[in-house]
Amino acid sequence: MFGKLKGLFKKTEEEVEVSLKTKIKKAVAGRAKLGDDEIDSIAWNFQMSLMQSDVAMEVAEKISTELKEKLKEKEFSDPKKDVRGVFKEILIDVLEADKKIDLIEFVKKTEKPVKIVFFGINGCGKTTTIAKVTDFLFRNNVSVVLAAGDTFRAGAIEQLGKHAEKLGVRMIKHQKGGDAAAVVFDAVKHAESNGVDVVLADTSGRMQSNVDLMGEMEKIVRVNSPHLKVFVGDALTGNDAVEQAEKFNESVGIDASILAKCDAAKGGSALSVTYITKKPIMFLGTGQKYEDLKPFDAREFVDELI
Repeated sequence: MFGKLKGLFKKTEEEVEVSLKTKIKKAVAGRAKLGDDEIDSIAWNFQMSLMQSDVAMEVAEKISTELKEKLKEKEFSDPKKDVRGVFKEILIDVLEADKKIDLIEFVKKTEKPVKIVFFGINGCGKTTTIAKVTDFLFRNNVSVVLAAGDTFRAGAIEQLGKHAEKLGVRMIKHQKGGDAAAVVFDAVKHAESNGVDVVLADTSGRMQSNVDLMGEMEKIVRVNSPHLKVFVGDALTGNDAVEQAEKFNESVGIDASILAKCDAAKGGSALSVTYITKKPIMFLGTGQKYEDLKPFDAREFVDELI
C-alpha cells in the first residue's frame, strides 16, 4: 500500500548532501551539525515529495518547517541515516496527533447503545465503509443496527439497505426527504429496546460547502449526542479530502477519520487529514470486500513509507 509515496521518500533520502565543511567536522569530531544550505535543500526535497504524494500544500509547508527546526537542533554522525530517522519521527508525530481509538475497546467501555455517526460527501465510499465497519464489529461479537440518515437520496437508502440485507442486520429508515435526525433517533430507540450494542448512522453526502447540509449534520449531533463522529474521506481525492475533513470538523467536530480507497492512493491524504483535524485515523479501506478494512497503526504506516 502507498508504494508511490515510499518511492518518493527514498529519492529524497538519496538526495541528502553533506558539504565539505561538514564532512571535515565529522571526520575530526565524529559528529557535526548540517549547514543552513544543506538543511534548506533537504527540507525542500522533503516538501516536494510530500506534495507529489497528494499532501496538501499548506500541510507540506508546515511539516517541512518542522523538519528544518529539528535538523538545526541535531548533530549527525551518519547524515543519511540520521535524517531518515528525523523524517520518521515527524511523520509519526503528525499521525499520532491524538489518542488512538481502538473501536472494539471503545465499544466495550462505552454505555450502550454506542452511537456512531459517519460524515462525508457523496462518492467518498461512506456507505460501503459503514458496511465494512458493521462486518468488523460482527466479527468481534458486537451487534449492530444501521440508521439510513441520508434521506436526501432514495438511492442512498436503497444502497445501505442492500448492505444490511447481505450482513443480516436491521436498518431503520424513513421516506426520502424525511428528518435525518429523527431516523437516527429511532434507530437508537430500537437499539435500546432490543439490546443492540451499536448504532451506525449514515448521513447525507452533499458537498461540504452546502449550508443546509451542515445545518442537518449539526441537528443530527444535537439531537442524538453521538459517542463518535467519524469523517470518511476518499484517499484518491488528495486536497479535496483535506478540505472536506476541515469543513466537517469545523461544523460538527469529528472524533476520528476513516480513509477509503487506500489501495490505489499515494498516501498523502492520511498525513493531510490528520494534520488538519488533529484527530486519529481509525481504519484504512483497502478494497471492495467487507473484510478490506485495516485498523490504522501510525508506526506501521510510516515503516511502510520509509
